[in-house]
Amino acid sequence: MTSAPTSTLAQPLKLPCGAVLPNRIAKGAMTEGVADAHLHATVRHQRLYERWSEGGAGLLITGNVMIDRGILERPGNVAIDPAPAEGEPEGMAQLRDWASAATRHGNHCWMQISHAGRQSPRYVTGRPVGPSAVQLKLMGNYARPRALTETEILDFIQRFANVARIAKEAGFTGVQIHSAHGYLLSSFLSPVTNQREDRWGGSLENRARFLLETLKAVRAKVGPDFPIGVKLNSDDFRQGGFTHEECLQVVKWLNLEKIDLLEISGGTYEQPRLLGHTGDNSTVREEVPAVRESTRQREAYFLDYAENIRKVCDFPLMVTGGFRTRKAMEEALASGNANVIGLGRPLCTDPDTPKDLITGGIEQAVTHEHNLHLAKKGLFSPASPLTPLKVINVLGGQAWYYQQIFALADGRPVNTRLGVMRAFSAYFVDELSSAIRLKKAARRQP
Repeated sequence: MTSAPTSTLAQPLKLPCGAVLPNRIAKGAMTEGVADAHLHATVRHQRLYERWSEGGAGLLITGNVMIDRGILERPGNVAIDPAPAEGEPEGMAQLRDWASAATRHGNHCWMQISHAGRQSPRYVTGRPVGPSAVQLKLMGNYARPRALTETEILDFIQRFANVARIAKEAGFTGVQIHSAHGYLLSSFLSPVTNQREDRWGGSLENRARFLLETLKAVRAKVGPDFPIGVKLNSDDFRQGGFTHEECLQVVKWLNLEKIDLLEISGGTYEQPRLLGHTGDNSTVREEVPAVRESTRQREAYFLDYAENIRKVCDFPLMVTGGFRTRKAMEEALASGNANVIGLGRPLCTDPDTPKDLITGGIEQAVTHEHNLHLAKKGLFSPASPLTPLKVINVLGGQAWYYQQIFALADGRPVNTRLGVMRAFSAYFVDELSSAIRLKKAARRQP
């Protein structure tokens, strides 16, 4: 009797630094929103990540851990600020507990380190920051940012490095530097949001300086044997933004920084291709190519872009977004254009998805997103001509997954029968309540 062939998803991957991922499936970063009012990790992080660790992914990447407690992506973010150059920050015990739970079943867990930049909502941040004072155009929910000074940029570079050191000492097995989706490092890469005339703006070399200097500082802190990943937009998909051609050049520079894993993504809050949406059509570049039919058939949103990036990069590539069938994942690995398959939303309702795909227990990850809308067609559909209804459809779908994450974090069963409008309402009640708790806690600080 012959045994069933082993899936390529089960193969380990040795990274340039020498660390080994036990298999080729990674849980992509998803914002958790379960930190306490002091922005520390909690027992909810432990429950959530132990469950994901049990689910069989070789790599878990956390939601964004912020380097600036005053400018958050959402109220429930973990923040390590101040992050001392030496010694332990407040909340170190909680970070250790989180890392321990997240690696309990032999997998890696990397801390994603980020700064929200201008993408911090008004109910969290009254005055965000960015490379330039270019406001996010999204229904007035985001304040006009203040342009950073060079002194502040240099300080943030050290903060990224200090948080990476703390992550290593807490027991996380790697870090990912978030330079995608329009957050601070990503916004420095884009000519739309970076209109500076100093050495941090203008040419692509100058716009990439913040990211590259950050990576140098992080490597100096964590040493040569600790995995460093980067999340990078393959394209901003908007007029005047960071282009795919510019991405290819940045990847060539990343070769010199000896990173260990590059995750390919795309889009910003205004053009959320990472969610499968096209956002504000008035800002889409005319020359952005339509998605090839072959890409639609093979599911992955960014695999066409990864194919080009593969030709110029010297390190492993992780492609996240849209993968659902084991066949498509194995084909992507076989092509060489992806070395790691990133999964996000399927793990919110079925944390055992990686294990089941690897063992052949399932051929396809569960899919809910196609049903997450107010209506399939017409005025209340995602294609509504009314922006508020379009936003509710997009954010309602996100909120639906946030509610499933909360259930896992609380040890409750997920609720796949939850309606989009109910999820949307619950999300905003929770966000505003969390923001109020943050403000009260901040006022009590000495």
